[in-house]
Amino acid sequence: MTITTLAVDCMGGDSGPSVMVQAACEVLTGNPDLHLNLVGDEPSIRACLTRMDQLFLTRLSITHTDEIVVMDDLPSKVIRQKTNSSMALALQLVADGKAQAVVSSGNTGALMAFSRMILKMVPGISRPAIISSLPTDSGVTRMIDLGANVDCSPEQMVQFALMGAAITMANADNTDKLPSVALLNVGSESIKGNEQTKNTHELMQKVHNINYLGFIEGNDVFNGDVDVIVCDGFVGNVLIKASEGVVQMIVRRLKQHFSRNLLSRLLAALSTKVLKSFHKSVDPDRHNGASLVGLQGVVIKSHGAANLKATVAAIQEAVREANYDTPNELQRRLGQQISQTMDHE
Repeated sequence: MTITTLAVDCMGGDSGPSVMVQAACEVLTGNPDLHLNLVGDEPSIRACLTRMDQLFLTRLSITHTDEIVVMDDLPSKVIRQKTNSSMALALQLVADGKAQAVVSSGNTGALMAFSRMILKMVPGISRPAIISSLPTDSGVTRMIDLGANVDCSPEQMVQFALMGAAITMANADNTDKLPSVALLNVGSESIKGNEQTKNTHELMQKVHNINYLGFIEGNDVFNGDVDVIVCDGFVGNVLIKASEGVVQMIVRRLKQHFSRNLLSRLLAALSTKVLKSFHKSVDPDRHNGASLVGLQGVVIKSHGAANLKATVAAIQEAVREANYDTPNELQRRLGQQISQTMDHE
């Protein structure tokens, strides 16, 4: 029996240990071979454990620190001044081989900076990028980058595309089929876009062993026409948060309309099964837990404002990627591709 150990940064995000610890115990319920190392302020963590099933204590350990990375900390200062923080110690557990993955809902910039410093990069990749699956009309589409890199060079965008394609192939039934890749832009015509997008487009057309389709516009993101969508972290983060906001607005509007009068409440009752199915398919909480790829270790970024259900989803994603050993699988699939993709190299 293989025991999987996750390091959980309990001090990040808006809620701190209260949500993270409860979510951790929920995940333990369905994973008998899982052990969790909760990293953070021990008294605060133990206070959250007092009402939990005592059986979980045999599969929980605590790494104490009272040093915390807060959301407005500058990454450049954090990596020098907060090396004993819960975020850094959680990552160090993976680097030391004492855990197979990290989950954190803390400062994204700090998480990326610490991850690069502590876990190091996969050879041929210069920066980690956040990748996650988005629900579409035909299944899911993976988008990369969702917020790790606000400013990116065309060369780094190409690396994002290669990583996105490799991870998609690794999770596909037909591993011989090259995933389709598109670059997010303000239009589909080659003359449109800023300099970064145009230069990336030119470079992508020179990449070997990748099924590059060209540009994709924002209104086509959820059609499911492509397997991987590439953008910089600024655009990706804005798009994903705007999408989550739209879903939440639609759900609120539906509730308002179905509670207006007796007839609408009757219609709601008759449509309960359909409405639940709709909400499940588009619920952002179910898709929480984005992978910071390109690192020599599994790092899962949970939303800073994640609720209990969303935090459970993030920890479960960490379990899946730890069991799958995503970094080594990514490195294997990339092989020599990174160094041989450009005609000009």
